[in-house]
Amino acid sequence: MTDSSSTAAPPLAASSLASPDAPRRSTLVSGPLRATLFFLALPVLGEQLLNTFVGLFDTWLAGNLPPDVSVHATSAVGLAAYVSWFASLLVMLVGTGTTALVSRHEGAGDHPLANHFANQSITLAAILGAILLVAFYILAPWFALYCRMTGPAYDIAVTYLRVEACGHVFLCVTQVGCAGLRGVGNMRTPMLIFALINVVNVLASVSLVHGLGPLPAMGVNGIVGGTLTARVAGGLLTLLILSHGRTGLELHRRQLALRWTQTRRILRIGVPAAADGAIMWGGHFLFLAILSRLAEPPLGPAYFAAHIIAVRVEALTYLPAVAWAAATATMIGQALGAGDPRRAVRAGHEGVLQCGTLTVLVSLGFFLGAEFIFHHMSVDPLVRSAGTGPFRVLAWLQPALVVSIVYIGALRGAGDTRYPLGITIVGIVLRLITGYLGGIALRGGLLGAWMGMFADCLWRAAASAVRFTRGHWTHTRV
Repeated sequence: MTDSSSTAAPPLAASSLASPDAPRRSTLVSGPLRATLFFLALPVLGEQLLNTFVGLFDTWLAGNLPPDVSVHATSAVGLAAYVSWFASLLVMLVGTGTTALVSRHEGAGDHPLANHFANQSITLAAILGAILLVAFYILAPWFALYCRMTGPAYDIAVTYLRVEACGHVFLCVTQVGCAGLRGVGNMRTPMLIFALINVVNVLASVSLVHGLGPLPAMGVNGIVGGTLTARVAGGLLTLLILSHGRTGLELHRRQLALRWTQTRRILRIGVPAAADGAIMWGGHFLFLAILSRLAEPPLGPAYFAAHIIAVRVEALTYLPAVAWAAATATMIGQALGAGDPRRAVRAGHEGVLQCGTLTVLVSLGFFLGAEFIFHHMSVDPLVRSAGTGPFRVLAWLQPALVVSIVYIGALRGAGDTRYPLGITIVGIVLRLITGYLGGIALRGGLLGAWMGMFADCLWRAAASAVRFTRGHWTHTRV
């Protein structure tokens, strides 16, 4: 971390940050659009896969503990994953504004101002992480009780959640730092950071669980100990990389001190995005309540298990969509900063085209392989029977899912976060009402409940496509 002067910084203005040299022009605003977007998305896809691997490995590790604790440990890991997802959605409070502002000013050739917003965002991320630490530490018992955990399960879950909460400060710094790097078009460094997090997580968790070498055997606490170690390592590595300034951004101590004007601009974009994520999380949480009440045992639990399997498998669609959404957001922000709204519009449509082409193949695989997938994901014949048919229908919803994710990501890249918030509110209402009617009132089982999921997804796809195609977002001020 550099510090060019120990004196107080003068009031900030765009001109004071401008480089004396000619404005720097990003290759993202001038290179061939199709190839640039494709290769920009690939490292983000790798990052998404790495993030998924961390959760899968922890779940696998918990499931292979001694029988008397494995069920409780798996429940604790699953609950922690849900809480971490909520935390990640709240990080959009800072991350979305970071990407939008950094990419917009980078595209305009004003790299010093883009770098300044990245510095401001790191400080905001640390503050947000500290707030999440305190909140989740206090709420840990409530989360466990809400999931009806008692006895050993309750004790394991509360301890797990509280230890994991200590890592949220470092996780927020990592995620927001990576959001800034994506804003300047650097997609590879975030992927490498999360690769390190994966390696540390695997090595630390295995060592702490089984007590390898001089380390004591900690059992389930070793899993969360490994997670915490990995997050700390990821946050410190992010700060180290940014302090050297060789990846497109550089930390400066004077610029880390928060300034209200810059903070307000970041939060003006990020607050609707964070609210969007929180509402989505709450809607999914309530939808799980509908799924858990579809039928009495043994069919009811079979429906629920089939849904969980389907959602896990559906990540093969979701992860590429998130990757192309992130790449599209960066290109759109830089194109708008460079004064080229036509290229921004083309980037959004190209993102949908590229990811959509891949998704058609995935959908075909889901449809033809539904029976094979459920046969290998569950040994329970009732779960297989409950999930195979509805999953074939779900297969053809995947293109709509991609359209919604990529276009909404594109709108956020332009700083247009309020309209997606409205889309989410309407979509969640549709999901819950239609899901309740189809699954419980009309007793349509899993497919009936999924009608709510289908209605939500189709609405999001149509509304985001209309908003993007009309082009009003190109005039969004950030």
